[in-house]
Amino acid sequence: MADSVAAGLGDEKEEKEAKKDEKERGKWTVGASSKPEEISGSSELTETLGFYERKAKRQDSRHNVSDLSLVRFVSAELTRGYFLEHNEAKYTERRERVYTCLRIPKELEKLMIFGFFLCLDAFLYVFTLLPLRVLLALIRLLTLPCCGLSGSRLLQPAQVCDVLKGFIMVLCYSMMHYVDYSMMYHLIRGQSVIKLYIIYNMLEVADRLFSSFGQDILDALYWTATEPKERKRAHIGVIPHFLMAVLYVFLHAILIMVQATTLNVAFNSHNKSLLTIMMSNNFVEIKGSVFKKFEKNNLFQMSNSDIKERFTNYVLLLIVCLRNMEQFSWNPDHLWVLFPDVCMVIASEIAVDVVKHAFITKFNDIPADVYGEYRASLAFDLVSSRQKNAYTDYSDSVSRRMGFIPLPLALLLIRVVTSSVKIQGALAFVCVVLFYLGMITLKVLNSIVLLGKSCVYVKEANMEEKLFQSPPSAAPSRVSSRAQRTKHTRESAGEPVDEGVTASIVTQPTHQAECTASNLPTSASDQFLTTPDESEEKILTQDGTEIIHRAPKKDLLEIDRFTICGNRID
Repeated sequence: MADSVAAGLGDEKEEKEAKKDEKERGKWTVGASSKPEEISGSSELTETLGFYERKAKRQDSRHNVSDLSLVRFVSAELTRGYFLEHNEAKYTERRERVYTCLRIPKELEKLMIFGFFLCLDAFLYVFTLLPLRVLLALIRLLTLPCCGLSGSRLLQPAQVCDVLKGFIMVLCYSMMHYVDYSMMYHLIRGQSVIKLYIIYNMLEVADRLFSSFGQDILDALYWTATEPKERKRAHIGVIPHFLMAVLYVFLHAILIMVQATTLNVAFNSHNKSLLTIMMSNNFVEIKGSVFKKFEKNNLFQMSNSDIKERFTNYVLLLIVCLRNMEQFSWNPDHLWVLFPDVCMVIASEIAVDVVKHAFITKFNDIPADVYGEYRASLAFDLVSSRQKNAYTDYSDSVSRRMGFIPLPLALLLIRVVTSSVKIQGALAFVCVVLFYLGMITLKVLNSIVLLGKSCVYVKEANMEEKLFQSPPSAAPSRVSSRAQRTKHTRESAGEPVDEGVTASIVTQPTHQAECTASNLPTSASDQFLTTPDESEEKILTQDGTEIIHRAPKKDLLEIDRFTICGNRID
C-alpha cells in the first residue's frame, strides 16, 4: 500500500516538473522568436543564455560518454595542431639567444687574441726596451752633471720609474739564486694528489691577492719617487717603498714558481690523475660564475681576468717545457711526449671560457656586441699611452686593467732560462745577441700592429674625442664625501657652515659634478660604455625633505681588474 502511494506521488512530481519545463521552454522560445537573426533553424535546440534544457543536457551527456573511446583520443592527439606565430615575439627572442650563443666564441676569441697580444707587448717590454731605457737613463744621470746643466732635472719622471724597475729586477734576480728549484720540485712531488690539488687552488687565490696589492705598491713607489718636491711630504720615504716593492716582486715570483712546479709535477705523474683534477678545476669555475647575476662591468672584469689567466698559463706551460727538456738533455723527441698534454690543457681552458661566457650572456641578456666595446676600451688604453698628455706607462695600464703584473713573471722566466741554458763560448754569446735582437724586432712589430688595430677600434667606437681630455682626477675619499654631504644637508636645513672646515671640503662646489658631466662628450660611445644602473642614496634632512644623491655611471674606461662593480670582484 505504501509503495503504491509513493509511486503515485512520484508520478505526480514528475508530471509537475514536465509541465514546468514546458512552460519555461515556451517562454524562452517566444523571447527568442523576437530575434530571428539569432536563430539558426527550427530543427536545432534553442540556446537560452548559454544553457540547454535539462533533458537535452542529459541526452548530450549520454551521447558524449558513449562517443569517448581510445581510438578517438589517439586520433585527436595525432591530428591536433597549433600555430607558433601566435607568440611570435617569444620565439623570435629565443632564436636571437641561440644566435648570440653561436656568436660568443668568435667575439670572445677576438677579444682574447687582442688581449693576449697586449699582455705579450707588456711582457716583452721588460726584456727588450726596459734595459735600453734604463741604460739611457743611467747615461743621462752620469753625463748631465759634467755638462753643467745643474738647473734642470736629472731624470724625467718616466726615467725614474724605469730605473726603479731595473733595480727591482736586478735585486730580485740576485735573491732568486738562493731558491733551489730542484728541492722545491721533490718536496711538492712527495705530497699526495688531494693535497696538491688544494695547494694549487690556494696558489690561484694568493696570486689574485698579490696582483691586487702588488700594483698598488708599485704605483705608490713610482708616485713617491716622482712627486713634486714643493708639496708637503705625506709619505714614509722612497727607500721604504722601494724595499716593499722588492719584497713583493720576490714573493710573487716565488708564488708563481710554486705554481709552475705543481704543474710540472702534474705533467710528470704516471697516471695523469693530478693533471686531470687540475683541469677539472676549470669546469668548477663554470658553476661558480654562470648562475650569478652579471652586469656589463662585471663581465668586463671577468674577461680581463680570463685574458690574464690564459697568458699566465701559457708562460707556465713554457716554463714546464723548458724544465722537462733540460732534464732530457734537450731531446726533441720528448717535446712530442709533452705536446698532447699541453694541447689538452689549452683546449680545456678555451672550452671553459667559451661555455662560461656563452651562458653568462644568455642568462643576463647581454648582446655579443659587448665584446667589441671591451676591445675598444683596451685599445683606448694603448692609444692614450702614446699621447703627449699620457699619465702612465702602457705596461702599468695593462697591469691595472687586467691585473697582469709582468715583473714577477718575467723574473721567474729569466731565472728558469738562465738555469736551464748554459752559455759557453763565443758562438753562444752570438746566439744570445741574435735572440735578443729577434725579441726586439718582435716587440716593435707587435707594437706597430697593435697600435694600428687600436686606432681602428677607437675610431669605430667614436672615442677619438676622449683622447684629448685631461687625465681623470682621483676619486674623493669616503671621509671627504661624507663631510660634503653633511655640509649640503646643513645648507638645505638653513644652518650655517663652520668656517674651520678643511679647504678641500669647503672649496668643492655642489655643481662640480654637473660641470664635469657637461664637459664630457655626448657621443654614442658614452651610451654603450656605461652601465644603465645608478645607485641612489637618500638623506633625510631635519625639515623632513629628502635629498637623493645619484652615483655617477661607471665608464668602462674607469673599470680596472679590481674595481668593485655590483658588490663583487671577478
